[in-house]
Amino acid sequence: MYAETLFHTTRPRAEFRHRNTKVVHMRLVVLRCAAPSFTDFPGAPVAPEVHDLPEVPTRRDLRMLDDAAFDVLPHDPTPSLDEIARQPDVAHLGTPQPAPQHPEQPLRIVVIGSDASLSAVITRLMRADNMWAEVAYVPTGESVAAKNWGLPADPGAALRLALTGVAKPVPTIRDDAAVAVAGSATITDWEPGEITGEIIVDDHVLVRHEASPKTPRRGIFGARLVPMMVAPGIAAAVMDTPAPGTEIKKGLFRRPTGTLIPESLSTGRATQAGGPSLRVTVDGVSRKRAVERVTFYRHLRDLQVVRP
Repeated sequence: MYAETLFHTTRPRAEFRHRNTKVVHMRLVVLRCAAPSFTDFPGAPVAPEVHDLPEVPTRRDLRMLDDAAFDVLPHDPTPSLDEIARQPDVAHLGTPQPAPQHPEQPLRIVVIGSDASLSAVITRLMRADNMWAEVAYVPTGESVAAKNWGLPADPGAALRLALTGVAKPVPTIRDDAAVAVAGSATITDWEPGEITGEIIVDDHVLVRHEASPKTPRRGIFGARLVPMMVAPGIAAAVMDTPAPGTEIKKGLFRRPTGTLIPESLSTGRATQAGGPSLRVTVDGVSRKRAVERVTFYRHLRDLQVVRP
């Protein structure tokens, strides 16, 4: 459950070499999302502001990020999202770029928790248009995002990297409900079983299928997508078994889950799906209601990730 801030230091300053260029000052915010065991932050360039939060923090829980961003950058002099969208070229969707904002005091947010925790934080930054903030991650369990970002498996090494590493740009992937994908997302049928519907990656049909009356051990159960570290941004593949955690109570033997068809791998800037009753799950968190259509696509601003 949500706890009050353990301690708060106002605009702490310490010397820090940012992006290997010049010595600057940094503001460091650590979010412990259901991870109270992390109490020491050796090597931190500045005394961190530490906040204890639920595993999946809400917008209200993350209000301190809005305040920190405003403190560091009260006015953003760069083009707005609307202005970027009106540009005649698509350079903003090419190779990921460092943030154009250059505050005197960089803001780094260290998320300690699960991929769902990380998704909630990135979502808040995206909705507030504060994607210039640096995001670091220390996973507390199995993590697709950590593997994708190449983070150390050892928690201590991951924490050291989060505190002292260099931020690098990667594409930001989101859905049409403005939820950011940290590690992975799935599009499946709302009920356990094969999917009925169509899934398209850019102009390539990844899935076009009608569910069989009897659920097979291997079939067409939907698609799984992950953010790429480079353009175009999304990698997706067909799921030939149900998503992990899905229970299909038929037959005597446990059914395989979580497997993909390797040769179905497709990449693109957007993934669209349509069907009579779809379940959309982002980093293990399902939407509350079934939908008939959904789109995942690359956000106009890139994510600034602390990674090797």
